[in-house]
Amino acid sequence: MMTLAGKRLLLIVSGGIAAYKTLDFVRRARERGAAVRAILTRGGAEFVTPLSLAALSEARVFTDLFSLTDEAEMGHIRLSREADLVVVAPASADILAKMAAGAADDLATTALLATDKPVLAAPAMNVRMWHHPATQANLETLRARGVLTVGPEQGAMACGEYGMGRMAEPEEILAAVERYFAVDARLAGRRALVTSGPTFEAIDPVRYIANRSSGRQGHAVARALARLGAETTLVTGPTALADPAGVKVVHIESATDMLARCCAALPVDVAVCVAAVADWRVEAPARQKLKKTAERPPRLELEANPDVLASLAAAGNARPRLVIGFAAETESVIENARAKRAKKGCDWIVANDVSPATGTFGGSRNTVHVIDEGGVESWPAMTKDEVAERLSARIADTLAAPAAAGVS
Repeated sequence: MMTLAGKRLLLIVSGGIAAYKTLDFVRRARERGAAVRAILTRGGAEFVTPLSLAALSEARVFTDLFSLTDEAEMGHIRLSREADLVVVAPASADILAKMAAGAADDLATTALLATDKPVLAAPAMNVRMWHHPATQANLETLRARGVLTVGPEQGAMACGEYGMGRMAEPEEILAAVERYFAVDARLAGRRALVTSGPTFEAIDPVRYIANRSSGRQGHAVARALARLGAETTLVTGPTALADPAGVKVVHIESATDMLARCCAALPVDVAVCVAAVADWRVEAPARQKLKKTAERPPRLELEANPDVLASLAAAGNARPRLVIGFAAETESVIENARAKRAKKGCDWIVANDVSPATGTFGGSRNTVHVIDEGGVESWPAMTKDEVAERLSARIADTLAAPAAAGVS
């Protein structure tokens, strides 16, 4: 059992039936030597009492932003910054929305906005609230800012429904806390390059050729590599995502721009090409907006775009030790990906099915197959963040091995 001796946790308990589980979390954290202070929201106090939290934490519980006594003894700024880690459990849909929007209308949200420390959230809510696009968008925003999450799980709920939304069990939340403090810096001293999102290829000053890539998987890979200590550069096409924390971000539009900025980022140890780069561009984009007429639509002459993945794999002395591509396929996923790996000259291909029924493009989950010279490694369906973490761990293990172990 890992010790948390000397670690200081600020626990924020928001409203939800799962709040009762936080009492067990506090007990377990204290057994491991952690000091725990708690902020209890008005909603949270409907399910657990300040007295129960205070008894288990052996520390005063804070509830009121405007209490002069609280401000005199422990101001909200000091409270938010004296912890080594802020844990939000349960993290209701409401508090996640407030965190994403930067609201500060009570002590909990004010402390979250004022903190300069990492935050770990354990979401808990009704299954329909969990799957609502607003909640998923809020989570994407928070993860891009570096907020860590644990859970939720699938199961029966107090409301009588069944599905995703159950808060992770106390021991799982504690394990996530322990993982955070067990710093994994296997990629410290390494340099990583990641591409993400679509590219926009101009037709005229208004219109362009693009695709449905959201950039979520590429951004998640950049975050995961940075968390393992890599000095990470993300070259991204236009997306609606926030820039990942701790990553150098370069914004581009076209495939030509992406290749130029990727080459400028060399040398790197690993390049992960997740971007859905347009295969073609208009040969001669119009300088003015093309007007709609009664005649036939304009005929667009296309030409091939530069191949970013193949160019990095053939970069000579500047070639990264590990070059990884993504293959977004709608049929014959593994067969097409194997052919792509051979054609591009990269070390690995991460293949996924992006046919409309999968919801992969624009969605939050992914099912991938990692193809290298040793064969195919198929992973179960998981979130894009989980895919990124598992891929980054595989990268770290590979880079730690001798270069002769099958990696160029």
